[in-house]
Amino acid sequence: MASTFQFKDVVPAFQTALREKPEQSLATFTATSRQVSGLKSEVTIRDFKIIVDEPPSLAGTDEGPNPAELALGALASCQEITYRLYADKLGIPVDSVAVKLDGDIDLRGFFAVDAKVRPGFTEIRGTVTIESSASAADIARLRSTVDAHCPILDLLSRATPIKLELAHKTTNRAAA
Repeated sequence: MASTFQFKDVVPAFQTALREKPEQSLATFTATSRQVSGLKSEVTIRDFKIIVDEPPSLAGTDEGPNPAELALGALASCQEITYRLYADKLGIPVDSVAVKLDGDIDLRGFFAVDAKVRPGFTEIRGTVTIESSASAADIARLRSTVDAHCPILDLLSRATPIKLELAHKTTNRAAA
């Protein structure tokens, strides 16, 4: 059965529903991860399993993207999704959208070589390529809207409170 679903309807439908029932606005997303071997981890998100590993240059076995690469992929795909949804909502024609990102990490922070160097990205650079017959003004309006509403752009560009608890399970294995 063919769907009559239209992307242009997604944003207005959610806006209406959330205005009517703001108590239903909180969406919780969950990811679990467990280290499999070495630096290789298996991440489970809903019914999806993703192998995460480091490249050999960082002591991994290169069986999957590393966490920094996944963060770039999350930003790139979130930008694409947000561009698509808001282009349709705003009536701006977009034939395609693609994102390429590069992120720099100074490894002195991760490997505790210099306490003044942060362990995360020092900069993320990228290009959003849009194929569209729209005017430059419409594309600028779309970009402004996307930049204001892209969840992963917000996550990476503004401080987000994070609360991590440590659960220590004692084993019988002797400490090395």
